[in-house]
Amino acid sequence: MSQLDETIQSMKLDDHGLLTAVIVDAASKAVLMVAFMDPKALAETIRTGKTHFWSRSRKKYWMKGEESGHTQDVQAIYTDCDKDCVVVEVVQHGAACHDGYRSCFYRRLTAEGGWEIVAEKVFDPGKVYGKGT
Repeated sequence: MSQLDETIQSMKLDDHGLLTAVIVDAASKAVLMVAFMDPKALAETIRTGKTHFWSRSRKKYWMKGEESGHTQDVQAIYTDCDKDCVVVEVVQHGAACHDGYRSCFYRRLTAEGGWEIVAEKVFDPGKVYGKGT
């Protein structure tokens, strides 16, 4: 078994066999998105240098940008002290958010308790994914 295989096997997965993956911009350190990786997705991310994830809602494996073309080039991968989460620094091409924003974190809580959009859209999701997204 290779050192990489041992490293991946040493990660502490949740009850669904997943790791939380926090994706951050390598230059600004802004959080772009949070997703989930299974061991296969982590291995493919390392092997290809592009982020791969497990979709809990769609129950399928996917590469970021496979539909939109908005890929992420991996610069570094970190884990926490418990090895149950990873932070992946990336160069983001296009937007990270399927709603059309650079970051999935485009809403801020207001003093009144509502959500305020604090970013501008990078692309129109209807044109990229079709109607109904």
